[in-house]
Amino acid sequence: MSDKVAEIRQILSPDNIAVDITRLYDIGMTMKRKKIDEIKELRNYLFATDTRTTSNRNLPWKNSTTVPKLTQIRDILHTNYMNALFPNDRWLRWEGANADSETKKKRNSILAYMENKLREGNFVERVSELVYDYIDTGNAFGDCEFVKDTYTDPESEEEVTNFIGPKAKRISFYDHVFDPTAASYMESWKVTRYLKSMGQLQVEVATRPELEKVNKAMLNEIVNIRNQISGYSSPEVDKAQGFIVDGFGSMNEYYTSGYVEILEFEGHIHDLAKQELRMNRHIWVVDRNKVIYDEPIATWTGKSTKVHSGWRKRPDNVYAMGPLDNLVGMQYRLDHLENLKADAMDLAVHPPIAIKGDVKEFTWQPGEIIHLGDEGEIAELGKNLQGVVAAQNEIAQLEQKMEDFAGAPKEAAGIRSPGEKTMFEVQTLENARGRIFQAKINQLEREIIEPILNNMLEIARRKMSTSDLIRIMDDDNGVIDFMEITKDDITARGKLRPIGSRHFAANAQLIQNLSMIVNNGIWQFVANHASPKKMATMIENVMGLDRFELFSDNAFIFEQAETQKLMNGAEDEIQKTALTPNPDVEVE
Repeated sequence: MSDKVAEIRQILSPDNIAVDITRLYDIGMTMKRKKIDEIKELRNYLFATDTRTTSNRNLPWKNSTTVPKLTQIRDILHTNYMNALFPNDRWLRWEGANADSETKKKRNSILAYMENKLREGNFVERVSELVYDYIDTGNAFGDCEFVKDTYTDPESEEEVTNFIGPKAKRISFYDHVFDPTAASYMESWKVTRYLKSMGQLQVEVATRPELEKVNKAMLNEIVNIRNQISGYSSPEVDKAQGFIVDGFGSMNEYYTSGYVEILEFEGHIHDLAKQELRMNRHIWVVDRNKVIYDEPIATWTGKSTKVHSGWRKRPDNVYAMGPLDNLVGMQYRLDHLENLKADAMDLAVHPPIAIKGDVKEFTWQPGEIIHLGDEGEIAELGKNLQGVVAAQNEIAQLEQKMEDFAGAPKEAAGIRSPGEKTMFEVQTLENARGRIFQAKINQLEREIIEPILNNMLEIARRKMSTSDLIRIMDDDNGVIDFMEITKDDITARGKLRPIGSRHFAANAQLIQNLSMIVNNGIWQFVANHASPKKMATMIENVMGLDRFELFSDNAFIFEQAETQKLMNGAEDEIQKTALTPNPDVEVE
């Protein structure tokens, strides 16, 4: 056995850098273990159909109902976050950093290209997944990549393009580790775990432009290692390697599964063997022992394109808390009260009975005749319903508190507080009660959506080699048109800014304040100094009405004059017709 173990170790012969990165990954998983356990408990409540799969399973209640309050809050937050991020089709804006980058042609080219790639690349669906991570785990991790999806038509042998361009992608919380004690996420090293089939890995190496420098010889060696390992028994392989790959029962099972584990490292790493600090490296480790890719990070900034946003940030810990984390105990209490109430109701409706003395056997049912002997007595127990009422009141209070603590927007969720209100009173309540919600969605937009969009544009500038034909919609006449975009068209100094949540709330507040001033007595003192033209321009910009061309200088006067002219012409025509004799009519 010992000779075979030595042979296996010789076959595997791990690279020094691979060992260091594997060690970092293991350290990162150890540091986040407590957080993972907390998330698993929360997930059990989110998707539970009864209390038997939650921590409430040990309570001594006959009923096992779970109230899906956490699930409802999760759905409310996700729905309103998405509505705030994408309130309409025009949620993206380009802000040029100089005059050349702010021209109409440059702006339209960049927006047309990005809007097309976002639509075809299912950007909204990826953001939806990130929002769920933001709510469920309190931490959302996003990235982007340049994708070239083509295939060869079997009949014409012509290459057909499905998609070429940048795509956003979500990184699972469970497969990504970093140093949580770093000053920020951007300054930490990062290790991301991927599990792919051998065929999928080879296809990606052949099609993804950034993987052109993958060590093909090392990739072939990985295939050969699997062929050699298959000749040894499971105990021999497990003893040769003293670790277990996540998701597999043994090392032998992993090597014979047809899958490959990839650990992707980004950041600074210290090569212990060479005593050398290597800055801004992008490294792929396969099987935790072989390096197949080792290059500088291929971005203009030299930094990773991965981004992170946390819901409730902690001091000295990059891992953040989620909106539902503090509510798990309240959900436990909620289920506890619900089942206590149900058991009390069962006790009241179907109470136990106490039998005293000589009582003949009977069936407890309506109309039953019961024969009592000497000193025989039957009594019902447990008919006190005061505890049921108290439990019901406490349940309602708990549900209200849980929504408040999570920052769920009540007015936006369709929940009206009592009393009749005007439109502006409703808007005021929505803005006031949704400040936590607005702050959190602004944070996600600023820390995840905006950097991903700009990273997508940056990677498109680097990887785009030919022109791209973009399908666009002409807003003026609703006609589909096509625009040819080149690399020069999207190369400019500036920044893409999503304006969904931040500008939507600010604009709503601006229109509300303006309406309150106009309807107030103070307006009579300032009306003479207000410009109707500038106010029309402001309303057009704030409400996004520019594409309809509703406002132009004195449009109402000119159109009213045109209407009056047509009316006068029609009246003259009627009078002429009335005065003109009809030759077909005989005059007596």
